[in-house]
Amino acid sequence: MDAEALDELAGQLHGEALGGRGLLQLAAATGLAAYAVWAVMLMPGFRRVPLHLQVPYVPSSVQQVANVMGLLRGRTGKTIYFSPSSLTLQVLAAYKQGLQPAVGYELNPWLLWLARYRVRRAGYEGKVSFLKQDLWKANLSDCYNVIVFLAPSVKSPLAAKLLAELPDEARVVAGRFPFPSWTPSSTMGQGLEQAWAYDMKEVRRAARSGTEGRAL
Repeated sequence: MDAEALDELAGQLHGEALGGRGLLQLAAATGLAAYAVWAVMLMPGFRRVPLHLQVPYVPSSVQQVANVMGLLRGRTGKTIYFSPSSLTLQVLAAYKQGLQPAVGYELNPWLLWLARYRVRRAGYEGKVSFLKQDLWKANLSDCYNVIVFLAPSVKSPLAAKLLAELPDEARVVAGRFPFPSWTPSSTMGQGLEQAWAYDMKEVRRAARSGTEGRAL
């Protein structure tokens, strides 16, 4: 999906058609409120998660979402999304692009309720799924597209899980921060809007080559 289509989808989720300026105003307002909401209501839901794996709520931009969707254009199959950032917009964008079933994973009950409420209000109830599940306990063996908007501290243990569970045909797209030990197949965007795509077959081939090289 391009940025214009995502503008329209974001407008649906917020109950009105927002232009570029409106979206910027919305993002600014959301950003200012995010910390207060996190501290008062959202943080308690993550107290069971180890401190170094906690990821704060930071809204992603429409352009970031457009770049992620661009790296998944033409693909099919089950698509999952791990992030506390713009959960609803990302999952609906995947669904509208034909990446189905589209599933969002969220551990915090407040963000989960908000995602489901926005989808119901926009008329997409029953078309996408939002599950309250810890990403570390989710089975990824049937997932062919994985969207990740998580902090660098999470990338190393997540890389090990993805390598162990995803099929060779899977593609992982990271927004905001790349996987430091992986070489991307392609990228889109620049700066904070950049997204990186990793094809698991290539990632595994590189991992095997590195292991064999150290053995020699």
